[in-house]
Amino acid sequence: MDVIIQFLIEHGLWGMFIAAFFAGSILPLASEVVLSALVAAGVAPLELLVVGTIGNTLGSATNYGIGRLGREDMIERYLRVNPQALERGKRYVHKFGFWGGLLSWIPILGSLITIALGYLRVNLPLTVLMLIIGKFVRYCFVVLATQEVQSFL
Repeated sequence: MDVIIQFLIEHGLWGMFIAAFFAGSILPLASEVVLSALVAAGVAPLELLVVGTIGNTLGSATNYGIGRLGREDMIERYLRVNPQALERGKRYVHKFGFWGGLLSWIPILGSLITIALGYLRVNLPLTVLMLIIGKFVRYCFVVLATQEVQSFL
C-alpha cells in the first residue's frame, strides 16, 4: 500500500484525483494521506480541495450507480457487503434521505450509505450536492490540520 500511496503523491493533482476517487468508491484508500503529503509539499491547497472533492464525489457517485443498478444479492456477493450492513445503510437512508450524503466521507459506512442511496433511488441532484458538501468540508479539515501541524514543526 505504501508504494501505491507514494506513486499517487508523486503524481500531484492527478494522484490526488485518483486517490480521492478510489477512496470515495468501495475500494479502501487513504486519500487524506495523499492530500496531507501534497499540502506539505507545497501544492496549492485550493486546487487540492477542488480536485479531491471532485474525485471523491465521483467515487461515491459510482457507488450510487452500483446501488441503483444492483440487486441486493449482487451487492452482497460482488461488493462483499454483508446483509446486516446493507440493512443498516437502508434504514439510515430511509430515515435521513439525501441528507445521508453529508456523511458519505466516513470510512466503510460512507460506501454503504452511497450504495443504499442509489439502491433506494434517492433524488440524485440533491444527493450529489450533499456528497460535494460533505467531502469538501472533510478535506478542508484535513488541509487545515496539515497546515497547523506544519506550523508547529
